[in-house]
Amino acid sequence: MALTLDIYQSLWAMERRIPGEPEDPVEAHMEQIAKAGYAGACVDPNVSEIPDCLALKPAFDRLGLKCMVNAFPHDEASLEPLLDMAQELNATQVNVIGGVMPLTAAEAVPVVKAWLAMAERYPFPVLLETHRNGTLNDLFFTLEVLEMVPELRLCADLSHFVVDRELQIPLSETDEGYFSTILERSDSFQGRISNNQQIQIAIDFPQHQDWVAQYRQWWQQGISGWRARQTGDAKLNFLVELGPPAYAITGADQRELSDRWQEGLQIREWVQTMWAAMETTN
Repeated sequence: MALTLDIYQSLWAMERRIPGEPEDPVEAHMEQIAKAGYAGACVDPNVSEIPDCLALKPAFDRLGLKCMVNAFPHDEASLEPLLDMAQELNATQVNVIGGVMPLTAAEAVPVVKAWLAMAERYPFPVLLETHRNGTLNDLFFTLEVLEMVPELRLCADLSHFVVDRELQIPLSETDEGYFSTILERSDSFQGRISNNQQIQIAIDFPQHQDWVAQYRQWWQQGISGWRARQTGDAKLNFLVELGPPAYAITGADQRELSDRWQEGLQIREWVQTMWAAMETTN
C-alpha cells in the first residue's frame, strides 16, 4: 500500500494587498509556486469567477501544477457549475465553503446531502470545509451535522473554529474530544495558525508558540488518523493557506508584520517532517 502526500499553495494567499502597489499577475504567482516545488495551486472561485479560473488551465498544464478548488457556491444549485469547472481543470479535490447557512443543523442536512449526491458524478473527492461565514460556520453546528450525515467528510481548517469558540489552551478534555471528532472526519487539512482572537498569527513570534504547538499537534493527529484509515493506495492533500490582509495582521504602515511566503514554506517543512517520521514508523 502506497500512501503519498501532496502539498498545495493557495493562489489567494499569494496576494500582497499593499496599498498603492499593483498585484503581480496570477501566472507569476503560479510560476513562483512551481519553482518552490509545491505539488499544486488552489483557486477559490464563486460562480462569477469560473471564466477567470478556466483561463489558468494552460498555466497549470505548462508548469506541471495540480489544481485544487475551494468552491464558494452561493446556493444549492450553484455547486454544479463549480464542479464542472473543477473537472475541466483536472482538479484533484474540491473543498466546499457553502453560502447556504441555515439556522439549524437539521435544516442544513438536505443541502449537504444534495451536494454529496451531486459530487458522486465527479472523479475527485468533494469535501465540506470548516469555515466561518459558511455552511459549517461553527464547531457545535458542524458536530451536529456530522452526526446526522455520517457519510460527510471534511476539509479541516481549524483556525475558524478556534476563533469562533474563543478556544482556550491547554484544551479541556471536552474540547479535545470535539476536535478529535473533526479530525477523524477530515480527509484533508489546511495550514493556517490562529489564536483564539486572531484568525492568523505570525508563527515565529514568541507569544504565539503555544498555539503553534497546538496546531502542529492537531496536524500530526489528523494526518496519523488519515493514514490509519486507508486500506489501499491513497494521496493526502494539504493546503498551505496563509491569507493576505486583513487575515494577515498589519501595522500602522499597512504592511504585514511577518513574511507569509516564508511562513508557508516553514509549515510545509513541518508537515513533510511529520509525514516522513510516520513513514519510517509504519
